[in-house]
Amino acid sequence: MIQRQEYFNKLLGYKDKRIIKVITGIRRCGKSTLLQIFQEHLLELGIKQEQIISINFEDYDYEDLRDPKELHSYIKSRLIKEKTTYIFLDEIQNVIEFQKVVDSLFLRDNIDIYLTGSNAFMLSGELATLLSGRYIKIEMLPLSFTEFKSAVQNTDKISDDELYVEYLESSSFPFALTLAKDDKQVSDYLRSIYDTVVIKDIISRKSITDVMMLESVLRFLMDNIGNQLSTKKISDSMTSAGRRINVRTVESYITSFLEAYIVYEAKRFDIKGRQYLKTLEKYYIVDIGLRNAMLGSKRRDTGHILENIIFLELKRRGYDIYIGKIDDVEVDFVCKDEEDIKYIQVAASIRDEKTFERELRPLENIDDHYPKYIMTLDRDPVADHNGIKCINALDFLLRKIDI
Repeated sequence: MIQRQEYFNKLLGYKDKRIIKVITGIRRCGKSTLLQIFQEHLLELGIKQEQIISINFEDYDYEDLRDPKELHSYIKSRLIKEKTTYIFLDEIQNVIEFQKVVDSLFLRDNIDIYLTGSNAFMLSGELATLLSGRYIKIEMLPLSFTEFKSAVQNTDKISDDELYVEYLESSSFPFALTLAKDDKQVSDYLRSIYDTVVIKDIISRKSITDVMMLESVLRFLMDNIGNQLSTKKISDSMTSAGRRINVRTVESYITSFLEAYIVYEAKRFDIKGRQYLKTLEKYYIVDIGLRNAMLGSKRRDTGHILENIIFLELKRRGYDIYIGKIDDVEVDFVCKDEEDIKYIQVAASIRDEKTFERELRPLENIDDHYPKYIMTLDRDPVADHNGIKCINALDFLLRKIDI
């Protein structure tokens, strides 16, 4: 069982706090395992088994509890007076009107509630209204490169660069590590994730009839990670390929992909004007192995793949991430947190002089004093060019270098 220490520590930090913990993320990224590890920790602390109520709504044994009244009655009957009851509700979106159940439970004393869900839609609408200010969202991703390295056997015998290739070609989904590098098994497993997400979390819930068009749009996004896109551009591309689709439908499909956590979006930010822009977003896939499986080959667009990996890592570290616009050039990432802003360019290599100048220019155009970085796969010493640091991307991913 892979220890997801950072997510575990977040849960531990909120233990016994009067706030609902909501863990979200794509299916099979490790949410259920995290809850299991956390429950085992509670038992190690001396919490009694009868103080723990754990229900996985994907399990047919709990089919009856998908009825909100049945669920509410079941949990109420198992509460222990004068002791904290820890309630774990896994894939809670399968319960009709689960928001009302959670709201009612939250009103009671001595209850600590943990929810998981595989669709961001669960956090919209009534849940947000009923529980506004009373829940914390922990967004979970598949394995980081650091977690992947810690889970792989005998990493001392291969270089970080070789391990990175393995990370891309297999998958960051935890279970894929158990498939012993069997390409066929990994591909089949990733396709099963794709089918579950697309069919169960998107097509069924949204009652989509043109499945082929939905998949065409998703494949287009996968094939264009790191490229600026607009819904009109996507619509025009589909139409020119002989599949007519309007802009509104494209927008609806993309919203579904974002809600299912299969795709992430980075909006644009005008650095000089300090304002957010409404067009030409970029999209990134949750797992490069999944992209390889669905596009039918291992794509070698090394720069965009690295950009995708860096984007996901920045999300793990809690940054709000935007695409920067500065005059007529682009900064790959503008990263914001409560304390700081950081600017990052990503390139496979900058050893070619023209490439180096191209990557340097947008950062040089920014006249503030926030940190600026170029991340590459080059194995060169950390360099500083007028305050702009050039660092190895894998060292950043493995936390050997911080920003």
